Amino acid sequence: MPALALSSPAPALASAPAPPIDEPPIIPLDMHPPIDLAEDYERFRAELATYLKPEDVEAVTAAYHFSANAHRGQFRISGEPYISHPLAVAETLARWRLDPQALCAALLHDVMEDTAITKAQIAQDFGKVTAELVDGVSKLDRIEHQSFEEAQAENFRKMLLAMAQDVRVILIKLADRLHNMRTLDAVRPEKRRRIAKETLEIYAPIANRLGLNQLYRELQDLAFRHLYPMRYRVLAKAVKAARGNRREVVGKILAAIEQRLPECHIEAEVMGREKHLYGIYRKMRDKHLSFSQVLDIYGFRIIVADVPTCYLALGALHGLYKPVPGKFKDYIAIPKANGYQSLHTTLIGPYGMPVELQIRTREMHHVAETGVASHWLYKDEQTLSELHKTTHQWLQSLLELQTASNDSAEFLEHVKVDLFPGEVYVFTPAGKILSLPRGATAVDFAYAVHTDIGNRCIACKINHEHMPLRTELKSGDRVEIITAPNAAPNPHWLGFVKTGKARAQIRHFLKKKQQEESAALGEHLLAQALASLGHRLEELGNAAWQRFLNTFAGKTKQEVLTDIGLGKRLPVIVARRLIDGRASGGPLAQAAGAIPVKGSQGMAMRLARCCRPIPGDPIIGVVKAGEGLIIHTHDCPSLRGGKIARGPGGAKEWVDVEWDPEARGPFDVLIKVVAQNQPGVLARLAAAIAENGTNITDVRMDADAGSTTALYFTLEVQGRVDLARIMRSLRRLPAVTRIARLKEEHHSRH
Repeated sequence: MPALALSSPAPALASAPAPPIDEPPIIPLDMHPPIDLAEDYERFRAELATYLKPEDVEAVTAAYHFSANAHRGQFRISGEPYISHPLAVAETLARWRLDPQALCAALLHDVMEDTAITKAQIAQDFGKVTAELVDGVSKLDRIEHQSFEEAQAENFRKMLLAMAQDVRVILIKLADRLHNMRTLDAVRPEKRRRIAKETLEIYAPIANRLGLNQLYRELQDLAFRHLYPMRYRVLAKAVKAARGNRREVVGKILAAIEQRLPECHIEAEVMGREKHLYGIYRKMRDKHLSFSQVLDIYGFRIIVADVPTCYLALGALHGLYKPVPGKFKDYIAIPKANGYQSLHTTLIGPYGMPVELQIRTREMHHVAETGVASHWLYKDEQTLSELHKTTHQWLQSLLELQTASNDSAEFLEHVKVDLFPGEVYVFTPAGKILSLPRGATAVDFAYAVHTDIGNRCIACKINHEHMPLRTELKSGDRVEIITAPNAAPNPHWLGFVKTGKARAQIRHFLKKKQQEESAALGEHLLAQALASLGHRLEELGNAAWQRFLNTFAGKTKQEVLTDIGLGKRLPVIVARRLIDGRASGGPLAQAAGAIPVKGSQGMAMRLARCCRPIPGDPIIGVVKAGEGLIIHTHDCPSLRGGKIARGPGGAKEWVDVEWDPEARGPFDVLIKVVAQNQPGVLARLAAAIAENGTNITDVRMDADAGSTTALYFTLEVQGRVDLARIMRSLRRLPAVTRIARLKEEHHSRH
């Protein structure tokens, strides 16, 4: 997807009708490239010759000329011939040593969007695989979507799903975005900021997730420069000044390291490393530091022969300078999710300056810089098999997110969440290591193991101790999930889960459950409305339903019932439409009974929090759009002042409900107890409640009480009879002066 617009439309190609006589001829395949691109083109061919067979070089060359023909007469906003862009993209892939098919696709990646070339033509000339790669990178037609944001979301969805089938799609896309970012100055400011933001939120994290660290850092810095140009300039100037001020001490540290390692008989390559600007900026922003407080802007990278030497070098350098406790990380024993391996440590150098060190082998260094792209260069090496396995697992997880998220924007939201690097490493009971984002909880862990484990989890053990499901995990935790066959995800989990998979699967389950329950409720509400009009639901045939559904293109009977249950359609209106045109002179049908309320009603029916109805209370049902049926007490404060009014067409917005004789709790109820302010009063009240076998879920008190204290208990009861028994027990306590049930939240609660 090119970020830069074209200044001229795509010309006709060889497969199209003959062009006018005065149009320049199509460039033949054996003709040299334009003179202004000759140097770039020769450099590209020289790079190809270093690792491709001669016949593969010729195939890629043919793709270059084909693309040059297709884009002839097109120019970038900067004024360069458009072919310079595909060539730059292919050059990046050549540096990663990608195969001929990927290189051909890179050279052709814009021809389907910007010219008359079709996928079939590409498949015929360059093979089916190359055509599929080009198609995966190509944008969708924006005319199909309602807005630019929707088009972008759907575009990302298509690209990421294509990437799940073949990772080369995203490698081409990342190289495409890199060149567009490098040439972004020619774009108008508002578009420049949008592209930079998109790069920072999507493309840079994808590069990081695939282990392309060098690309990741460059994309971040380029996006930072275009998104916050003033901050970038100020910070760049400060780093340049600091570089001069700290040159002496950095040189001293480098000399000490280069002297120490040979003394310990360790051969190593030592490189100084300066933190990239966006990394410094993010640390200042996240930790609220000034630039002068960010001392560790310099680091050193030590590259050695093998893994044992990494640990020998670590010991030697810990003997040179004192290590900072808690700053050592062994990414060799436990690699990052993107395959990155190194030993990280921070030492206190001269003048108290912190020194960051990364110690790795040459193979690890190559993987750290080129990540999953290194697959094509080292495809037979056993050391990289784990990287390819974890990358494949992540790509497959995108397909799971696609299944759980029908909406493109929601899918993109879940992917964004999952793109942040995993920084917590936890163990399953079998000893397997899982990588999760920082802040991930036991529920995230459960979904990472398997979707069914997440959907059925009810409790967890962390390091052999029972802990809440919302507990944030720490590296090294051993997590065991306890499941139950009839358990289901709790909507409250969405408030604390961190991974995209957990969030998507919870939403998918709840949405499906809500639709099923809403359809059942909608059917009951429709039966009530039909009964009031003298008809029965059972007497309506398929013809009546079909006539009704014909007025709503694409709607099914189940969807209409779901809409009624969710309050999106009034049942009496649907009932009248269904019986419209039929004779209504028959015997009057008996009214459908009130809807039974059993207690915990799930997604389609719920008890109002404002009045907390319990069995025995007179109740009324109110249908609220998008939320379903909400059960209130008759005297609920929120329904005062005629709020239960008649809706469109004279239909009542309330429905008849009644407590089911088999209704079972527990039900939450709030009581206020005014007691004498004396030592031990809370303990005595809690003991009296516990003696009745009742659970206290919350207790609060007024902070500014005098001789008496007002305490507010939230209790779990079975109904009004149960509550009356508890209140009688509390009244018998000498310290209690007043007790009452509250149907409104107390104003002082916090």
